[in-house]
Amino acid sequence: MKLCVLSSGSSANSIFVSAGRTKLLIDAGLSRREIMNRLTAIGERAEALDAVLITHEHTDHISGLAPLVRKINIPVYMTHRTAPAVAWEDFTPKLHTFQAGTRLSLGDFEIDTFTVPHDAADPVGYCLHAEGLKTGIVTDLGYVPDSIRYHLRETHLLVLESNHDLEMLKVGPYPWWVKQRVMGRHGHLSNEMASDFIRQDMAASTAALVLAHLSAHNNHPELARLVGAQALNQRGLPTRLVVAEHGQQTEVIEL
Repeated sequence: MKLCVLSSGSSANSIFVSAGRTKLLIDAGLSRREIMNRLTAIGERAEALDAVLITHEHTDHISGLAPLVRKINIPVYMTHRTAPAVAWEDFTPKLHTFQAGTRLSLGDFEIDTFTVPHDAADPVGYCLHAEGLKTGIVTDLGYVPDSIRYHLRETHLLVLESNHDLEMLKVGPYPWWVKQRVMGRHGHLSNEMASDFIRQDMAASTAALVLAHLSAHNNHPELARLVGAQALNQRGLPTRLVVAEHGQQTEVIEL
């Protein structure tokens, strides 16, 4: 299995993941041109993608979706309730909708879908199974309920939100109502909440952990890295730690 976070943060989110002959894109928040360029940079082609899976309809996750699928005409998967929130204008995509909680079969992948607590129509996370490996992708959530802890058992690769440092958020430039939204139970995970999950619940089988969706204003990559590394050290796990810096492409992670 191979994964690369093409972009992550408050402005644009997109993740490439492949196994066997199947290549998928999770979210398309970058422009079409930038998605194609970043795929090319890791030796991949947008035209070789088998599908795009959408977590939710917020702009930073779908702004490049319509131009991309109009260009390469590949299937798009999203929940029944997310679909009406996405505008296609005069283009009709190969749209497949599903109920959150459904297992999808896409090429070499079996994909579990699950609800996450976020202020969108019907946001979901994904666990992708292929070749005996399991990758969990869960960002844009205000807390980690037991249902998500259940889904993230026995992961080998995990992409987990570590959005903000709580003190930076409190003294930062956002209006108070935005701060309340980010801190709320349908907002975003703080570094401390991500750390709690790593220390208490992250599967010991997790060989690689990507901390993602970092805020550009209320976090710093090295701060997220420090908090994440401390949690891993407390667990005594040799997990490889990668921080997806705001808007930047990560290294390619292969298992």
